[in-house]
Amino acid sequence: MYTVARARETLAALLPTLDEIVALRADTAELAAAMTSGAETKLGSTPEFKAAQARLDELVTELTIGDFQVKGLAPLLLDFPAEFDGVPVLLCWLEGDRELRWYHRTDLGFAGRRPIPQGMS
Repeated sequence: MYTVARARETLAALLPTLDEIVALRADTAELAAAMTSGAETKLGSTPEFKAAQARLDELVTELTIGDFQVKGLAPLLLDFPAEFDGVPVLLCWLEGDRELRWYHRTDLGFAGRRPIPQGMS
């Protein structure tokens, strides 16, 4: 189980990796489209696609080793198991956020996201 403080520390340490995943995901999509259509891209061709895809796979594998949950890759979504007032919740980070600000009850999922109450740690 995570506290809000521990989840925020973990997320802060992960942000460089998460940023790299987002960038590589876009690069591999562009390279794959170029390879399929024959269009040119400044990113390269097959060797660069394979290298970007390998690095992306490596980073995603590293993420799945953590004790948090990877819920999506496009968009990138992480959940950190926690508890608020005896109720199981997931502290929820969505790609584009620079800090952890949301949670949802485990039984409600993403649709039940709410801001983390001030003073929760």
